[in-house]
Amino acid sequence: MTISSKQKPYVFGALAGLLLTASVGIAGEFFGTSTTFPRASTWLLTTLGVDISGLAFAQASGGSLTGASFPDWQLLFVIGIGVGAFLAARLSGTFKTESMPPMWVETMGSSRGKRIAFSLVGGAVAMIGARMAGGCPSGHGVSGMSQLGLSSLIALTMFFVGGVATARVLYKGGAA
Repeated sequence: MTISSKQKPYVFGALAGLLLTASVGIAGEFFGTSTTFPRASTWLLTTLGVDISGLAFAQASGGSLTGASFPDWQLLFVIGIGVGAFLAARLSGTFKTESMPPMWVETMGSSRGKRIAFSLVGGAVAMIGARMAGGCPSGHGVSGMSQLGLSSLIALTMFFVGGVATARVLYKGGAA
């Protein structure tokens, strides 16, 4: 049986739903990725000898957001996303290396330093926003929406609105 390009979103959406159901049923855990990054950061800081115990962040939720509970299943989930995407691209024949996306070069120029700076600042802003929203798009979009969470619906809507607005500003209204 071959899956058409029109069927793929539905088939893989259903598979993601089944995987989420299995995750909750077997491990009692919902999907999410954003907590992995503060856990990894605080684990690295404490490994380097930095005392973070006095910070409110380290005391929140009984320290569960810090490296004290790292590594955990979410780290494997994040690694699996990257490995799975790489394998899917390789196996489908769509993998390609690209030093700079053409749309970026057309709009922002070919400066690697500028690209790195935008990526680091954008990543930091996105992570701060995800923590302020109590989760990332995958957590709210898959796990929160599966529980019919109103806060997840609002957060997911804001993620999309913010993403579209940012793309419009950065790419001066151009099509993606």
